[in-house]
Amino acid sequence: MVMNAEFIEALSQLEKEKGISKEVLIEAIEAALISGYKRNFHSAQNVRVDIDRDSGQVRVFARKTVVDEVLDPRLEISLDAATEINPGYQLGDIVEIEVTPADFGRIAAQTAKQVVTQRIREAERSIIYEQFVDREEDIVTGVVQRADNRHYYVDLGRVEALLPHSETMPGERFKHNDRVKAFITKVEKSTKGPQVFLSRTHPGLLKRLFELEVPEIYDGIVEIRSVAREAGFRSKIAVSSRDEQVDPVGACVGHRGMRVQTVVNELRGEKIDIVRYSEEPVEFVSNALSPSKVVNVDIEEEEKVARVVVPDHQLSLAIGKEGQNARLAAKLTGWKIDIKSESEAAETAEDEETPLPSDEASEAAAEAVEDAAGTVEKAEDTLEETEAPDAEHHTVEEKE
Repeated sequence: MVMNAEFIEALSQLEKEKGISKEVLIEAIEAALISGYKRNFHSAQNVRVDIDRDSGQVRVFARKTVVDEVLDPRLEISLDAATEINPGYQLGDIVEIEVTPADFGRIAAQTAKQVVTQRIREAERSIIYEQFVDREEDIVTGVVQRADNRHYYVDLGRVEALLPHSETMPGERFKHNDRVKAFITKVEKSTKGPQVFLSRTHPGLLKRLFELEVPEIYDGIVEIRSVAREAGFRSKIAVSSRDEQVDPVGACVGHRGMRVQTVVNELRGEKIDIVRYSEEPVEFVSNALSPSKVVNVDIEEEEKVARVVVPDHQLSLAIGKEGQNARLAAKLTGWKIDIKSESEAAETAEDEETPLPSDEASEAAAEAVEDAAGTVEKAEDTLEETEAPDAEHHTVEEKE
């Protein structure tokens, strides 16, 4: 039975276009045809299906073991019957006898179509998965198709990605056909194909947006060393330069602030502080508290604490609204930051500088306490002696 020579050519074309091996497809069709043969012809035989790789001819062979005594003719064949087919057969050999049904062509065609369609779908899913798994932690632009109570569904071309409402910025809403930039946080395999998850709140989105806007970052001259973000409100990024002639902060800000403004606009007005990174914790912490000025920074290495002193009039600026500036600076630097004003720091220093009593003063104080205690005891004894008669007098009066 000939399936179709053109079908074999079509498999070759699929191999070129989709990257699906023709040999893998043919083997999958052969395996599916075995199940189809047994199901449609109620056969319990061991069979093998062979598809000619050039002509497309399909043949079905029953496989039987050569034995002395046949107990199951569907699976076994006697030695005498086997040697009639080929004198070289011996006990234990496998004899293949063609049992191709006359109307097997229809079953073969339907099965082949189903297998090829399924394999193409699986291959495309695998290709899409490989394409997007390599783009994890990258930025993409898509079109919002629809939304439900949990997600926005964003068309990325070959796949529909999920943007959870929890991963959008405060007050951010999207409508059908809105274009949106988002950060790929995760790519997973599923029975329905690859699932791509997006975020608009991830710090990585801020980093990738600057890479798109600042050529020096893309070229590796300027490096983003750390990012701290409270999406929709304020962010801080620390940058450094591999070239002494290139100012990393200026490169990110751009001429008249055009570069950073483009990022701010994409993030719906989120404020962004760009600070210079330093290997020295004192300098880095000072920079991170921008726009506040810093008077002094004391570092406690073991506890990973930075104690910062700022001018009195800039204390609220250093701390920020609801502690936001200090909190972001701590995230950016990795240090716990304790902020005090100059007057608070001075008061603390005075308390610490108050002299403690000397040994002689301590002894004198102790003696004074002892003397005072003795005086109290004598006073108590005198009081008891003077009060006793009165007590007796009151008792007599009560009896009278």
